[in-house]
Amino acid sequence: MANINWRTINIDAYDPDSAFNFDLTTLTPAVQPVSTSDVQTLSGQIRQLVRGGNAEGALQGALENAPYGADEQGKSIHLSVVTEVLGQIRQAEMTPILQRLYQADGGSELCDTLMKYIYKGMGQGAPGSGAASKNITPQATGFSQAGGRNFGGEGGGQSMSVFLSWHEKLVEMVGPGSIVRVMSDRRTV
Repeated sequence: MANINWRTINIDAYDPDSAFNFDLTTLTPAVQPVSTSDVQTLSGQIRQLVRGGNAEGALQGALENAPYGADEQGKSIHLSVVTEVLGQIRQAEMTPILQRLYQADGGSELCDTLMKYIYKGMGQGAPGSGAASKNITPQATGFSQAGGRNFGGEGGGQSMSVFLSWHEKLVEMVGPGSIVRVMSDRRTV
């Protein structure tokens, strides 16, 4: 017994009420699997609404039918559709649309879903500015100098401006609680 280092014993393993003994899979909400073809069909319907001049209906439909159970390709397709819809709405129309969206049934959840898409779009930057096309220059010191994000391509800066405008209006409408809910939600868009 004298050779036991008492500081290395994990006492939480012996406590039945400890988080160590808690199944973490129960924290992840169950989502229905969605195929990529279903996401493409939905995207076509949303684009049809935008072409018909109903950008608000297209936004609401896109947010109500977020494909949480889709694979990364399906989620990427839906993100591009949401980005397209957000870009079609003029800045003067943002606040009234957000007010109607927030006051609708389940409006708080729709606003949180919109916040998820805003953050996902901001994180991806411009189309084609992924890790493969980052500007990394080797230096004589042996370190690499990583350049900033390239938003100068086709509409890259414009899409970031759209995301920032929507983020500003959305935080004004629903408050910072939406940010906290989005960051703590395990369902990803």
